[in-house]
Amino acid sequence: MKILQRYFAVSILQAVAFVLVAFLALQAFMDLTGELPKVSQSGAGVQFAFLYVLLQLPGHVYEVMPLAALIGTIYTMAQFAATSEFTIMRASSMSTGMVAGMLARIGVVLVIITFLVGELVVPRTAPLAEKFKLTSRGTTISTEFRSGLWTKDIVKSEGMTGTVIGSRFFNVKEVMPDSTLKDVKLYEFDNSFRLRSITQAKSATFQGQNKWLLRDVTENIFSNPELLKPGSQANLANNYALESSMIETRTSATKDLLSEITPRILSVSRSDPERMSAVELAVYTRHLIENKQETERFKIAFWKKLFDPLAIFVLMALALPFGYLHTRSGGVSLKIFLGIMLGVSFLLVNTLFSHLGLLSTWPAMLTAIAPSLLFMVLAIGALWWVERH
Repeated sequence: MKILQRYFAVSILQAVAFVLVAFLALQAFMDLTGELPKVSQSGAGVQFAFLYVLLQLPGHVYEVMPLAALIGTIYTMAQFAATSEFTIMRASSMSTGMVAGMLARIGVVLVIITFLVGELVVPRTAPLAEKFKLTSRGTTISTEFRSGLWTKDIVKSEGMTGTVIGSRFFNVKEVMPDSTLKDVKLYEFDNSFRLRSITQAKSATFQGQNKWLLRDVTENIFSNPELLKPGSQANLANNYALESSMIETRTSATKDLLSEITPRILSVSRSDPERMSAVELAVYTRHLIENKQETERFKIAFWKKLFDPLAIFVLMALALPFGYLHTRSGGVSLKIFLGIMLGVSFLLVNTLFSHLGLLSTWPAMLTAIAPSLLFMVLAIGALWWVERH
């Protein structure tokens, strides 16, 4: 059995690696053709486009690995059937359960590789690729937004701790590749959503420990000192016209700002959820929940990050029935074509469920796992059919 396991593993992993390289080459070619016109417009060299496309490849590994596992397994099983090797194995008392167990152990290797690429490699190469692209073109991140980049956090009584006393909206005109912010505006509201201050700064630099250093700062504070006096009737009346009747303007060269907003959250907020790691999605989803913002799209993306690699098991199970089909049922090329169609169908159904779950507010976990369950039922049905016939 160990010899058979090794034989299955080597054959399938070689086929999966070949298919994966082919898909990555195709994806790289498509990305390169899209980047070349932009490179020519910016005046940068072609080598910048090649390096950018190269840094994008780990993200595509995460996307196409399930499809590569399906086609690679189908090719191997079809080859076994064409050479009657699989028939001999079955005649030697190898059951369907034993084959499924061997495929599952091979699938574990592919799932681990996919998780490692998605959680360790992509979170480092994707921001590097984006930063490299912006640096080579001499552009900034938020130039595509007409009003700049917007995000929100909460204001606490003691900076990062204490009770919540309001909320703060960030508006950043430009985000430089080194995470320096240009033309920053901060709108602070109290718990009743009444505007309390507007702060403008020419730039902001992150100092670590949730601290930003604002430069060339102008603050407009809406207040009435009379409300601070004990027993003030105006305070009891809670009249906003009186509360904001005085505008105090302050200017300073620098000012420290404590905020939950960090360069990491800013980079995540402008990223496509499908390109983010599960850790980044968890951190940003928690940030959105604390600020009472919509989280459904990020929850679905989080669960998809967990379940999509596990779809490798499902698609490899779907490839198992192809070993039971003899050559007269179709050549290897026909079976590979059917495998490609099944893989594309899985990708389409997966995307369709993501959109349907978002529109219909289905539970995020169910939305993410439903396509895999559907194709698992299809795999079980196919195995039952080939066993009967």
